[in-house]
Amino acid sequence: MQILVLILGIVLLPKACALICFGCIPGLSGRCTQTTNYCPFSTRCGSIRVTSYAYGSKVADIKMKMCAVAEQCVGGSINFGVAQTRITSKCCTSDLCNFQDAPEGSISSPNGKKCFQCDGIDCTKTLKCNGNEDYCISTAVTVEGKKVTVKGCASKLICSETQSAQISAIIGEEINCCQGDLCNTVGLLLFVTPLISLVLFS
Repeated sequence: MQILVLILGIVLLPKACALICFGCIPGLSGRCTQTTNYCPFSTRCGSIRVTSYAYGSKVADIKMKMCAVAEQCVGGSINFGVAQTRITSKCCTSDLCNFQDAPEGSISSPNGKKCFQCDGIDCTKTLKCNGNEDYCISTAVTVEGKKVTVKGCASKLICSETQSAQISAIIGEEINCCQGDLCNTVGLLLFVTPLISLVLFS
């Protein structure tokens, strides 16, 4: 009888002590079905939002809920001048506390940092960075079958080595970050790291 109680305790205790969070990660359609999940002890309940803008208009607004590690419970942005993406999060540590969406990121004030940005093939224009965008960034994207260089400002989250390699995998190009005004020009990268993630979820 004591062995049966011990086995039941081993099986049921993790679920009794684990955090329960809402989960909802949209597919390609942008829709998802909300579920409840038992989360590992090292995680929190998280609501994450990724909002993208082009020429001042919102072009994407992705809302997710999940078991989140501490590194996902932060905010960040990437700014190429004509296109910007902001990530916001709201994390908590009680059962089903992530029922609300993360807030939409707002446009921050300029922070004094400057990076190069590209206008077509001219990558000598200066971009004023906003809020927590304390890195300069440089990469290439494919537009209508042609590879185009893009440069701009990014926050530490975007350039962090602790994130996954999803963005690099999605665009198929290496992304370089550096610190220092106007450092994102060929030959002047002062501190180069691969951009490892914008969307934080695996």
